[in-house]
Amino acid sequence: MSTPIFSTLGCRLNAYETEAMKELATRAGVKNAVIVNTCAVTAEAVRKAKQEIRKLRRQNPEATLIVTGCAAQTEPETFAAMPEVSRVIGNTEKMQAATWDRMTPDLIGQTERVVVDDIMSVTETAGHLIDGFGRHRAYVQVQNGCDHRCTFCIIPFGRGNSRSVPAGVVVDQINRLVDKGFHEVVLTGVDLTSWGADLPGQPRLGDLVMRILRLVPDLPRLRISSIDSIEADDNLMQAIATEPRLMPHLHLSLQAGDDMILKRMKRRHLRDDAIAFCQEARRLRPDMVFGADIIAGFPTETEAMFENSLRLITDCNLTFLHVFPYSARQGTPAARMPAVNGSVIKDRAARLRAAGDAALGCHLAAQKGRTHRILMEQPRMGRTEQFTEVSFTTDQPVGEIVTARITGANGQRLVA
Repeated sequence: MSTPIFSTLGCRLNAYETEAMKELATRAGVKNAVIVNTCAVTAEAVRKAKQEIRKLRRQNPEATLIVTGCAAQTEPETFAAMPEVSRVIGNTEKMQAATWDRMTPDLIGQTERVVVDDIMSVTETAGHLIDGFGRHRAYVQVQNGCDHRCTFCIIPFGRGNSRSVPAGVVVDQINRLVDKGFHEVVLTGVDLTSWGADLPGQPRLGDLVMRILRLVPDLPRLRISSIDSIEADDNLMQAIATEPRLMPHLHLSLQAGDDMILKRMKRRHLRDDAIAFCQEARRLRPDMVFGADIIAGFPTETEAMFENSLRLITDCNLTFLHVFPYSARQGTPAARMPAVNGSVIKDRAARLRAAGDAALGCHLAAQKGRTHRILMEQPRMGRTEQFTEVSFTTDQPVGEIVTARITGANGQRLVA
């Protein structure tokens, strides 16, 4: 093996950063290496990272095996103790050219085995390193880190405090992507709605969205990956109401639908706030659809509290549900709270997923007979402006936006 092998676990931001690492490793001339970019969002994610490391070591017994990402940042000693691991590098270090220069064959023996510095001291993010990734839509990192301390979440300790890519850098990057032929750009980050708080004048995410749409007139579609609805600013709401190039799909970080659980999570919204946001966004943009993250079985959650989360799917008219069975993360306040029985957590997660599947089914059924503009990701699969998957019976041009009439649904996809 000469070309490095990369394995990415976790979120879109991790996938974006893997692309940057590929470029940095290539420029440095790194050879015979396996790099695992880990996730730390749940205990299960860390378990999967270990499993992936062992598998890749069996497949590549002579390679330098480098572990990085959020799990490496939050618990470097765990991975340093694994005999399969050659090097552990932090989330900041993985985005620095100097790190990869030291991973070349002539210098690898002189490199410290664990290089993980204090992520909280980082004040800039490296979102400008690559011009997006993907063949059909480009993901652009505009923010990293998080200033909030939800009681269940380890991610701030893996990503550091919130920091933003300046608007001018973002606009220049998106202009280059449009010149390369991309028809859709997705803004991504750890806590997108905190974008701008560390920049001069403290602009908001809505300001960035409006600026992109104004200064990149040839961009057909702009999408926002995930937001905290309580932080949606006036300009973002105006963009939802007036900018057809801003896609009518928002993924919301809701986490629960019960006020007491939300307070114990240290979230900044209540149940009624989430419902009010969804109603207002849909009033401004009637075709708006919502995805959401919901945690099942948070500590102290009673059946009545869980029912409030279950009803949130209907009350907010959610379409795409990401369900997370609660998983205690060592070092977080929630890990010290009275736990819900594991079988109860599993049952509640299954009920949430079933309700989510039913909600998606209703959305799919409502699309029959409608015409959609669909960005093709594969010859016979694309996504509507609402991010719903569509299957075609004949080949379509990959990367192009095609207009098609929906004839029905098959599983969790529309058919055109």
